Amino acid sequence: MIAIIDYGMGNLRSVQKGLETAGIKAFITGNPAEVAAAPGVILPGVGAFEDAIMNLRNTGMVEAVQEVVRRKRPLLGICLGMQLLFTESEENGRHRGLDLIPGRVVRFPAANKIPHMGWNQVRLEGDSPLFSGVADKSYFYFVHSYYCDPGEPVTIGTCSYGLDFACAVQKGNLLGCQFHPEKSSSLGLQILRNFGNLCQE
Repeated sequence: MIAIIDYGMGNLRSVQKGLETAGIKAFITGNPAEVAAAPGVILPGVGAFEDAIMNLRNTGMVEAVQEVVRRKRPLLGICLGMQLLFTESEENGRHRGLDLIPGRVVRFPAANKIPHMGWNQVRLEGDSPLFSGVADKSYFYFVHSYYCDPGEPVTIGTCSYGLDFACAVQKGNLLGCQFHPEKSSSLGLQILRNFGNLCQE
């Protein structure tokens, strides 16, 4: 079963329901040992970066996530969860992230309407199994004011909102999507199904 990390921030039940609708068994847990032992892990997130990384540290989840990575188990970060995988964020100051993927989380230009909210196209790059069965330039649902600027070539999906930004990344078994698959109708469910398949390999 896929473990959905409960650290006090995130649409936990909606992510779990999305997985179940996609035919994937999942459980919500705040227990670091259960996270470390799971065959696959989802790190959701809604809210501020600083609060999120503090909660992860205070609940022992940083070490659990590091163990998941060490064991090369699939891990998917969703929205803020994807941002937390990066080195640092400039949201409300500079805050160090999990530093599993080199790069920074930066705010959209002031000329943009913030947050970036609603459906937008995703242009696929490469051939990631996360997007198996998903056509290029499909639409997914976004809600965010900051975006990830990777420091190495990990981008598997890009989106345009005043500028082109990485909206999906993959580094080995680490994956992230800035959009919300659990809110993105049938294609979002396909993303969750694909991740579930990765966890069974």
